[in-house]
Amino acid sequence: MTDKKKLTLKDIGKALNLSVSTVSRALKAHPDIAQETIDLVKKYAEEHHYVPNLLAINFRKNRTFNIGLIVPELVHHFFSTVISGAISEANKQGYNILVSQSNDILKDEEKASRAMLNSSVDGLLISISNETTVGEHLKEFLDEGKAVVQFDKVTEQLPTPMVIVDDFDGAYNAVSHLIEQGYQRIAHIRGRIDVKNACDRYEGYIKALEDASLPILDHLIKPCIAITEEEGYQFTKEMMEGKNPPDAIFCITDVVAFGAMKYLKEKGIAIPEEVGLVGFSNWMVSRVMSPQLTTVNQHGFQMGVEAAKLLLDMIKNQDIAYQETKILKTELIVRASSQKK
Repeated sequence: MTDKKKLTLKDIGKALNLSVSTVSRALKAHPDIAQETIDLVKKYAEEHHYVPNLLAINFRKNRTFNIGLIVPELVHHFFSTVISGAISEANKQGYNILVSQSNDILKDEEKASRAMLNSSVDGLLISISNETTVGEHLKEFLDEGKAVVQFDKVTEQLPTPMVIVDDFDGAYNAVSHLIEQGYQRIAHIRGRIDVKNACDRYEGYIKALEDASLPILDHLIKPCIAITEEEGYQFTKEMMEGKNPPDAIFCITDVVAFGAMKYLKEKGIAIPEEVGLVGFSNWMVSRVMSPQLTTVNQHGFQMGVEAAKLLLDMIKNQDIAYQETKILKTELIVRASSQKK
C-alpha cells in the first residue's frame, strides 16, 4: 500500500494560478481576498480533499519555540551584532534561535535552510548569500505555512517582510562628506553588481557626485566579487598606479577599506592628506586602526531586534502573507581617515 501525496497550498495555487499566500488567505476568508477567489479556492480544496497542515496553522499548539537564523558569515562583525540583537529579542519572548551560515554560497544556504525546515523551526530569519537571486529553497518555508523575514541582503523576488538599512542614503552621506572635505576624484570599490545593497550604495555614490557636479570616472569604479581585504588592496594598487589616480576612496565595506589602507600605508601615501578613505559597516577594529577609519554604522543590533520582532509577530498572528519593508537609517561616523578640515 502506498501513501497518496498530500495536497499542499502550493499544489492548489499551481492548479488555480494563484500565489501560495493568496490561497492561504482565501482558505481563511481573509477580507483582502475577493469572495469569488475564496469560493474558488474552497471549492477546489474540498473537491480534492485538502487537509490543512495543523503544524502550519495552529502555532499555539504545535510551536517548537525555535526560530532559524542564517547569515553569510558568523565571524563578520556586522552579522554578529545582528545575531546578538535577534537572540536578545527572541529570548525576551520565550524563543530560542538556531544559527547557521551560508558562507555566501547558494548551495550551502540551501543546505542550511532545509536543515532548519527539517528541524521544525517556527520561522526563519535570513540574510541571503551573494549567489541567491530567486530563493526557491526559501519558498519551501512559505509552502509549509512558516514565516520568513529577510534582513540586510535581500531578494525582492521572495514575498516576505524585509528589514534593511538605507544603503543609498548611507553611501550618499559618506561621499558627500568626502566632497565637503575637498576631495575631487573619488573612487568607489563597490560590491557585486547583482546584489541589492551593493547596488543601492553604488547609486548613492553616483548621486552624490552628480549633485556636486563632479565627474563619474569609470576607471575609478571597481566591482568586488568576494568582498575581501585582498580585493581592496589590489583595486587600490591598480588605481593608484594607473593614470589619474583617485584622491579619495569609498569602499563597500570596512573589510575592503582595510585592504585599501594597507596598500596606501605600504606606499607611504598619507591618509587623509593625499587620499581620503571611507568604509561601511563600523567594524570594531575600524576604531583602533591608525588612522581610525571613517565609516557608516548600519546598527546591526537594532536590525536583529526589529527582524526578530517582525518574525515573532507573524508567528503569533499566524500570518505568513504579511509584508512590510522596514528601513533603518544609517549613521556616518567621521574619523581621521577622511577628515582634513
